[in-house]
Amino acid sequence: MFLRSRLLRLATIAAVHRFAGWQWVRLAWQSAARVVAGGLLAALLAACGSAWNDPYPVAEAGKNILYSAFTNRPKHLDPVQSYAEDEATFLYQIYEPPLQYHYLKRPYSLIPGSAAQMPVLTRYDKDGVRLADDAPVEQVAYTVYDIRIREGVMYQPHPAFAMDDGGKPVYVPMPPGLLENVMAIPDFPQTGTRELVAADFVYQLKRLAHPRLHSPIFELMSGYIPGLRPLQAALDAAVKAAAPDAWIDLDAFALEGVEVVDRYTYRIRVKGTYPQLSYWMTMPFFAPVPREVNRFYAQPGMAEKNLTLDWWPVGTGPYMLVENDPNARMVLARNPNFRGETYPCDADDADVAAGMIADCGKPIPFIDRAVFSREKESIPYWNKFLQGYYDASGLSSDNFDQAVQMGGEGEVGLSDEMRARGIDLITSVSPTVMYLGFNMLDPLVGGSSEAARKLRLALSIAIDQEEFIAVFLNGRGSAAMHPVPPGIFGHEPGEAGINPMVYNWVDGAPVRKSAEVARQLLAEAGYPGGRDARSGEPLVIHLDTTSSGLGQKSYVDWLTKQLKKIDVQLVVRGTDWNRLQDKLRKGNAQMFFMGWNADYPDPENFYFLLYGPQGRVATQGENAANYQNAEFDRLFEAMKVMPNGPERLEIIRKMNRILQHDAPWIWGFHQKAFVLQHGWLKNRKPGAIVRNTLKYQRIDADLRSAQRAAWNRPVLWPLGLIGGLLVLMIWPMVRRYRAHERQTMRAADAAGS
Repeated sequence: MFLRSRLLRLATIAAVHRFAGWQWVRLAWQSAARVVAGGLLAALLAACGSAWNDPYPVAEAGKNILYSAFTNRPKHLDPVQSYAEDEATFLYQIYEPPLQYHYLKRPYSLIPGSAAQMPVLTRYDKDGVRLADDAPVEQVAYTVYDIRIREGVMYQPHPAFAMDDGGKPVYVPMPPGLLENVMAIPDFPQTGTRELVAADFVYQLKRLAHPRLHSPIFELMSGYIPGLRPLQAALDAAVKAAAPDAWIDLDAFALEGVEVVDRYTYRIRVKGTYPQLSYWMTMPFFAPVPREVNRFYAQPGMAEKNLTLDWWPVGTGPYMLVENDPNARMVLARNPNFRGETYPCDADDADVAAGMIADCGKPIPFIDRAVFSREKESIPYWNKFLQGYYDASGLSSDNFDQAVQMGGEGEVGLSDEMRARGIDLITSVSPTVMYLGFNMLDPLVGGSSEAARKLRLALSIAIDQEEFIAVFLNGRGSAAMHPVPPGIFGHEPGEAGINPMVYNWVDGAPVRKSAEVARQLLAEAGYPGGRDARSGEPLVIHLDTTSSGLGQKSYVDWLTKQLKKIDVQLVVRGTDWNRLQDKLRKGNAQMFFMGWNADYPDPENFYFLLYGPQGRVATQGENAANYQNAEFDRLFEAMKVMPNGPERLEIIRKMNRILQHDAPWIWGFHQKAFVLQHGWLKNRKPGAIVRNTLKYQRIDADLRSAQRAAWNRPVLWPLGLIGGLLVLMIWPMVRRYRAHERQTMRAADAAGS
């Protein structure tokens, strides 16, 4: 009995060992087989044109979609509040203001947008007598703009326009419980549309005065459009008397300077003459906003779910926003109700040679959708562009040498790698100015005293803009002498255009004054050797900036070294954009880094950044330096209403000399834009002032698919190598196990006998 039990145990153990061993071997062989099968599957997928690293849904493959990226999330999509480049990327495709710029013509030329024709201007004297078009400016008491809009223009599909069978709004008031299942505007089951009318433009102009919206151009426009300030006071009283989230119907309030003439005509009256108003009519501030949309979004519970005009804009333009996740992805889709437009045919010889009018007369827009993905870092952005997953890309210092070759005479060309991929390089001078501003209210660097002025000049000389452009911009820029960039009237090349307070003209070129001159100015300001002559304390300058400005460590180190040349200490206080703006509004910054891109091609758009009544602290205007000079303001007011010509240029020269003497800014640089684009992207014309560009661009989706497949073929040999190594590793184990198995069985048989 005992022997039989022992034999049974031995037989059971042997069976268990055999089972476990074979299980292990089987699993090992299965793992190796999976690796090999995975390689075969990958090969099949590659053969079908699918890339493993494709970041987009399979359903989008081969579609007529433009792929781009953005780095900073848009903060405002309400056209009355938005005033940033990040937001313009979207707003100018959605809204259609009365006017727009001709896409191809340079110098920039205004043409009708949603307007049926260019506005009709009529000038009057103080007695209401009509003046001739060439009447002297001083005789003009007010100017009337009559704007006739296109008939039959329809809004994009939107739930604010949805009506029931009785003609009443479906979603005003909001049906009970509906919002519980709605996370975005496309979630509403019903939409509608209606025709654009003149009253929609008037409604938006009234919104400039709404106290809850804080439009950045209210102060400027209230100086020209009569009634804006009284309207703001009336709305402020109404807001205070109403519940916190109550809707204020702007139709119940009058705006003296704006009126509806008929269904398709409205009128704007401005004080005196303001030629730049036509430029403002190209911007979303002057785009239409329907009363129904305003009412729809004002309902309880909407703002808590980001169901607002600031998140979901509503327009008549060629595209509409269908996905809004500003931390990850934003999507524009073709507006099915767009009025229709054709690609322009007028172009200069260079554009004709570049193939820019190949689509002359064809209906636009060409692209069905535009997908914008957020990329916070430049390296992933660049890599995806090289893989073909972004259609165009800017050029950072990190990848400049990989993409661009500089010739011996300074000419710029593409690298062999970029040319082999069919990539094009587009360069242009951006109508921008980047600067370091002084807070003129600051007790150390501000004010009109000689000591403060010489301190500002010393810092202006010490910070070598030419070195900054060479080191950080790869030469893509030019040092600024005053606010106006190249390409805008008032910018003069050569000796006439230099800043004589910072540069000398030597052998036909501007040469920055030496650090010795800066030290002398510093001593005259009361800081010999970088120390306060009275207290002996070291001079410390504070710079407030964002991480995307001069907050990066390399920039900070460079700036610190620049000021160290004159024995001045620099403290950089990094912050985010909103906190920096708050500091500027309160006047708590000492120095700050800022930039300005032209809204329109006129010097007024740059000089108003230093116009006294635009002071940031006093009026929340665009004069972030809070600079005030009565003579400069007087010249500015004369210059802004003048046509381009010798008289205007002479006034601009006087304004420049005042600014260069007072030094409210460290005149930084004007950028040169370098943009790379793949060969399948057509009709892209550089020009930062023209922002409604998406409708003109075209994609060769077939070429893109083929190039992506070629550039992103999976590399399969490592999988085969790994599979082979697994087989080599497992086979000796299999042999040893089988030998051990035979030995175990012989032992069991011997014990049984």
